[in-house]
Amino acid sequence: MYRPEIKIVDCTIRDGGLMNDHRFEKPVVKAVFGALAEAGVDYVELGYKCDKKQYPAKDFGVWKFCDEADLRDVAHECDTKVSVMADVGRVDYDDFLPAKDSIVTLYRVATYAKEIDKAIHLGNHLKGLGYEVAVNIMAVSHVLEPDLDEALAQLAQTNFEFIYLVDSFGYLYCEQIQYLADKYISALPGKTIGIHCHNNQQLGFANTIEAIIRGINMLDSSIYGMGRAAGNCNTELLLGFLKNPKYDIRPVLDVIEAHFVELHKKLKWGYEIPYMIVGNLNKHPRSAMAMVKDGSTQSFREYFDKLVHEDEV
Repeated sequence: MYRPEIKIVDCTIRDGGLMNDHRFEKPVVKAVFGALAEAGVDYVELGYKCDKKQYPAKDFGVWKFCDEADLRDVAHECDTKVSVMADVGRVDYDDFLPAKDSIVTLYRVATYAKEIDKAIHLGNHLKGLGYEVAVNIMAVSHVLEPDLDEALAQLAQTNFEFIYLVDSFGYLYCEQIQYLADKYISALPGKTIGIHCHNNQQLGFANTIEAIIRGINMLDSSIYGMGRAAGNCNTELLLGFLKNPKYDIRPVLDVIEAHFVELHKKLKWGYEIPYMIVGNLNKHPRSAMAMVKDGSTQSFREYFDKLVHEDEV
């Protein structure tokens, strides 16, 4: 599977931050960035750029906001580039520095299909500041096909480098990945297509491989699969699978052993039955996360039936 154009975007700190309110200690984040840089990973996503007027700083760790000084405390200039995510409607345009003054190379604009106009407006602002721009259409498993087609047609007219196929709920199977990958590639000539998979049904890695086969070249992953709820495709699995000689799995194995084995015991991302249920039913995982975190006494059957009943009402 060696294709030199394939790039890995590790989103451990960004997506994993949804499990701990972005409260990673700086030495851990510095160790993560250092290990990924040594491993040859192409981009490391260190968090979100959120508006502090909407999200009080006291309620979150610094990776919710990614101030330049905090980023420079943990990352250094090297071949591995820094990425940050910006959610449509949750940012202050004045918070973005010109790219020449920032360690950030790539901003990824997260949007729902219905807000694609706002995503393009934000992306154009970021391009004007000199950044690489990706647009991630979230929850594609909930998007009606005509709406998706319209969003892709609008994005085709932009100068953004990357457009992402995002299985936010871990619902898609390989046949759907095939179909959607072909659709994105056909609709977006000249752009690099990315894939972001969640692992609710244990298909994050498999679906990422399917996307590679169909011609997708930007691959999201996270160390030890750390991410919201069931987590993401594992960085270490991709490093072992791809045949690019620049990638080295060993630094990632070291950082897993040093930091993530114990962290996993505490935060419990990955395969859990509530996460499987919401993935199977194409549901947002917020209720499943609450069930796992709070130690709910509700049985798995009761939880399943409750969610099914919501669709019937």
